[in-house]
Order: sequence, then structure tokens, then C-alpha cells
Amino acid sequence: MPPISVLDLAPVPEGSVPADALRNTLDLAQHAEKWGYQRYWLAEHHNMVGIASAATSIVIAHVAGGTKTIRVGAGGIMLPNHAPLIIAEQFGTLEALFPGRIDLGVGRAPGTDQMTLRALRRDPMSADTFPQDVVELQALLGALQPGQAVQAVPGTDSHVPIWILGSSLFGAQLAAMLGLPYAFASHFAPNALLQALQVYRERFQPSKQLDRPYAMVGLNVIAAETDEEARHLFTSPQQQFTNLFRGARGKLRPPIDDIESYWTPAEKAQAMNMLACSVVGSDATIRKGLEDFIAQTQADELIVASAIFDHAKRLRSYEILADVHKAMGREPALA
Repeated sequence: MPPISVLDLAPVPEGSVPADALRNTLDLAQHAEKWGYQRYWLAEHHNMVGIASAATSIVIAHVAGGTKTIRVGAGGIMLPNHAPLIIAEQFGTLEALFPGRIDLGVGRAPGTDQMTLRALRRDPMSADTFPQDVVELQALLGALQPGQAVQAVPGTDSHVPIWILGSSLFGAQLAAMLGLPYAFASHFAPNALLQALQVYRERFQPSKQLDRPYAMVGLNVIAAETDEEARHLFTSPQQQFTNLFRGARGKLRPPIDDIESYWTPAEKAQAMNMLACSVVGSDATIRKGLEDFIAQTQADELIVASAIFDHAKRLRSYEILADVHKAMGREPALA
């Protein structure tokens, strides 16, 4: 049974402010640690009023400082927004503060719109140098080389594990070539999932960090006491994705009774295509969904997003998932 982890976008529900979201993030991380989740990742997004994790390394420090054993990291840092030296220093510092618990997942998307990208003072073409930037980041986090004039302090010789994030074949190919673990963003971009996993596994080249392919796959899970309640909670992310197509990004909306009256057929098709990798229901439904998804992807690990409006119900969803996962892990595999 593959381990499970948490992907937290630090959602800001309607009626809340970022401070509320960050308190909820730490609370969820502390519960996730208690429930046996493998790692807790946060993601970099900018100019989005519904996401509070823009300063990702700071939020990682907030979470790592309030927990004891769970791995904490970025899922991910959008490397085109930063100089590799800055990220090496940030994550070298995190590793110095919380040794053996920090992950660094990097992606090549900006995590925002073009206008905000300009506000970040980054070249819109900086994504083109993503492979070189990853190699530079590896060197900065690795052993100091003879004659090396620039080093990350802290960072040098920290060997913070780097992950490649992606939703296309590009990331799969790069992760395979560099021998790095790979995380696929199927929780919102599922179309190339199986092809990307195949490419990654077939082309993987062992490295100092990793001797065999390791694929983590994103999944939305909305769990509740009944299927009906879970489907009701699921209308929050359904509204959220619909609003993306309308150009009306905002805070996470409360669930509604009739999602069909909210979206058009075209919007429904678009939103549900993006949310195709979702398991929604009671514990029995969640179990069946996990079994099917793991069989389909052969994932080495699952990372779960749960955009639930009410924090208590979000906690309960992750608790139900942890209980289901533990029950599945206790049962012997079928011959």
C-alpha cells in the first residue's frame, strides 16, 4: 500500500482572511502528522486571493516548526520565479532548522498570470531555462566543489531532496533524465497522467539521489460520513474550477445544494475534466476509489488535495482517508 501525503493550497474560504487560512494549515498539519501522513506540501501561487501560501518557504517553516516528524516541503516552488541561489539558501536554511524533514519540489510554470509574472520582475521566457536551473540548484545544494566561487549558505552540502513536478511529458522526461522523484499534478491536470508515468518509468536513469523511479500522483479526496454529504462538499471545488473559466478567481466558496444550476454544460465538462482524478464519498466509496486509482497508476505515493470550505469537515475528510488507508495497509495483498 503506497503512503499518502497532503497537498495544502492554504485555501482562504469566503468570510476568512489569510491569517485564518495559515492557522488552519498548521492545525491540519498537526493532525496529519498524528494520523500517519508521509509528508505535507505547500504550493507557490501569486495574486490569488483564495490561496495564502505565496511565501511558500515561510509557510513551510511555520508548519515544520509546529510539527515534529512529518516531512514538510514545497509542491512546489515555481523555479522560473526565482534565482536558483535564492531557493538553495531558503531550503538550505529550512534543512538546517529542521534536519531530515524538508522536501523541495520544483515546477516550471509561473504559478500565476502574465501580468503578475512581470510584477515578480521575471523574464516571461525564464521557464525555457528550467532544466539548467534545476541542475544549478542541485549543484548549490550538493557538496562544495574545488574552485567553486559562489555557494549557498546555508545550503551547500545539505542535499535537500529535489522533486520534479509536472503535468506534461516535459517534466516526466526531465525527472527521468536527472534521476529524480516525480510528482504529477493530476489533481487538476489529469490528461497526460498515464503517458507521463510511462515515459518517466521507461526512461529513468539512476542518480546519487535515487536508484529507481519514484512517482507520486495527485488526487482530490473529499470524504464524509455519507456519499451525499461528500458530494455536497465537493461543490466547493466544482465552483472554484468553474470560476477559473469565467475569469472570476476568488476565495473558496461554500458548498451549494444544486451545482447543476451553477454551471453551464460546457463549464461542467471543463471543470469535471480537470477534476477527473477525484474520489468523493463515504469510507467505502473512498476505499474503492483508492483501489482503482492505485491499480491504474501504480503510484509509489499519493498526495491528496481536499478543497473543503469548512475546516472541521476538511479535517474529518483527511481523518476518514487516513483510517481507510490504514485498513487497506493491514490487509494482505491478493496473490
